[in-house]
Amino acid sequence: MALNDVLTKKQAQAFKSYLTDDWRTLILSGAVRAGKTYIDNLIFTDELRRVRNLARKKGDNHPQYILAGYSSNTIYDNVIASLERQLGIELKPDRHGHYHLFGVDIVPAYTGTARGMNAIRGMTSYGAYVNEASLAANDAFKEIVNRCSEEGSRIIADTNPDIPTHWLKKDYIDNKDPKAKIKAFNFTIDDNTFLDPAYVEALKASTPKGMFYDRAIKGLWVTGEGVVYKDFDKDRMTISPSQIPAGLRYYAGVDWGFEHLNSIGVFGEDDQGNIFLLEEHTGKGKFISHWVDVAKDIQHRYGQSIVFACDSARPDNSNEFLAAGINAVNANKAILPGVECVSKFMANGKFFVNREGVQEFFNEIYQYIWDEKTGLPVKEHDDVMDMMRYAIYTQHAGGGYVPWK
Repeated sequence: MALNDVLTKKQAQAFKSYLTDDWRTLILSGAVRAGKTYIDNLIFTDELRRVRNLARKKGDNHPQYILAGYSSNTIYDNVIASLERQLGIELKPDRHGHYHLFGVDIVPAYTGTARGMNAIRGMTSYGAYVNEASLAANDAFKEIVNRCSEEGSRIIADTNPDIPTHWLKKDYIDNKDPKAKIKAFNFTIDDNTFLDPAYVEALKASTPKGMFYDRAIKGLWVTGEGVVYKDFDKDRMTISPSQIPAGLRYYAGVDWGFEHLNSIGVFGEDDQGNIFLLEEHTGKGKFISHWVDVAKDIQHRYGQSIVFACDSARPDNSNEFLAAGINAVNANKAILPGVECVSKFMANGKFFVNREGVQEFFNEIYQYIWDEKTGLPVKEHDDVMDMMRYAIYTQHAGGGYVPWK
């Protein structure tokens, strides 16, 4: 079997570099579904064999290696489970949570929290595999680098792109100092020639334009440019009350405010996955009793069981909702995943606004822009936008609504 039967051209290029180049850190970055993790998993198994042989020459019977990822779930999904699917290698954790393969003790480290790095503090490692490296805190990545101090130790990493000023991009990928010994490869979706062309075409068509497309499809390290919701088409997506179908599933979002705008919105969703912003109630300088009355009226018209995904920044207000018999839950407030979720409905032509039901939506949608420095939306003209994100993303994020505590 030829190499090009199992690896794409870009994967083969990266694997050749792994085998023949003089490097200490190898980073594969780029688009989703581009084959980065697949080839890094293969390299990972080869690295474990190399580490075993290196340790034997030193008389070390217990070589250790770091397997790092954002969380235990991401390590399992992206590496452990993938190795079983790709190579038939089944890894089971021991009583310490470590894995073992080819005589190497593989120690998991979770880069999403400071506590997740405790397992490797004081450790001396022969190398590391860092999955989803851009999600790691800079200090966490530095700690991993510091632990890889055995002679001949090396670090491999894969990641999706982030902002161009991200520390991983500036300090590692763009580092051309030969003494640093860093090799970096960038992947686009089209580099994965094993994907079904129909799937790629559909993915490109359904990915929101702008930053999300540039990162997910082109594999570029970019910030947003201009308005956040580039796919919103007022002419096509604004409808009259008579165009709203019956039999929708209803849910609501709440962004608390007093000196700035407070916004409550009601959304309906049909069986085809179309979302309708049915009504929006926005104002400022109004006490919680006013918003309780608004929510009670919404309950009266849409059903007592309608769920309000609330901004967790004001638990006192949410508790007032609960005391009044209003079904308030903590909203899932993840910013970029939430924006992407809303954007996808717009990109797919499945988002509609009742022209007679909104107050501030059209004032904000065209002023809601990206911050080039942070890669996040600017914190202005965002009250209705946040409310919308809370409602839609909480409804569609994995696990559904988060119960109020």
